[in-house]
Amino acid sequence: MRNLIKISSVTLLSVLFFVQCNKEEIKTKQPNVMLIMVDDMGYSDIGSYGGEIKTPHLDKLASNGLRFSNFNNAARCWASRASLLTGYYPQQIGRDNAPGIKGGAFADRPEWASLVPKHLKKAGYRSYHSGKWHIDGRPITSGFDRSYLLGDQARFFSPQKLYVDDKPIPAIERGSGYYATIATAEKAIDHLKEHSENYADTPFFSYVAFTAPHFPLHALPEDIEAVGDRYAKVGTRSEKSDGRKLKS
Repeated sequence: MRNLIKISSVTLLSVLFFVQCNKEEIKTKQPNVMLIMVDDMGYSDIGSYGGEIKTPHLDKLASNGLRFSNFNNAARCWASRASLLTGYYPQQIGRDNAPGIKGGAFADRPEWASLVPKHLKKAGYRSYHSGKWHIDGRPITSGFDRSYLLGDQARFFSPQKLYVDDKPIPAIERGSGYYATIATAEKAIDHLKEHSENYADTPFFSYVAFTAPHFPLHALPEDIEAVGDRYAKVGTRSEKSDGRKLKS
């Protein structure tokens, strides 16, 4: 799925170019932008990059878009998010560690490192967030107009910390039929439906941030059944590859 991030990043850069222009100078209609991000998934895991997992919709997007053959990222979820939404290297804004630089998942960005929605607002955009956040601050105060924040990404079926427009909502009870990946997509769709009904003439930026496949990965029963034992490990955790027993 990182190829989607690459495609979206290029689109995002195009939008940022528009932001730098004077609004009167923009002769063409401003594009809508959707940035889809998933956690810790290798670029070769989807079909369009040779993966054995069936991803027909993503493959269709890739076939009609741009696929990179060389790309670097921050290799950490919080650092990648900060870089994508600010345009800076994470080490520049205190969101990752480096020799002589303190930072990380709980560090605060400098005030000058605003998130993309604040810049897009100047160009007349409305911005929407759905899913994982893992950046300092909160979506609405960072420039988003609507937000569904999944703050408890370790529980796919019963998250305890959720926020709508920066305000906490009740925890999800286990067994209710909730699943974080579906909820993230549905909330993003709800935002776009609302946008179509009330702001059809306004361009939008939609940031959809899935937790999956970040550890711990909690899949739906039907998805587990579809995969079967394709990724079953050979041997047991108590044995090395050469058969020797590991010390307890």
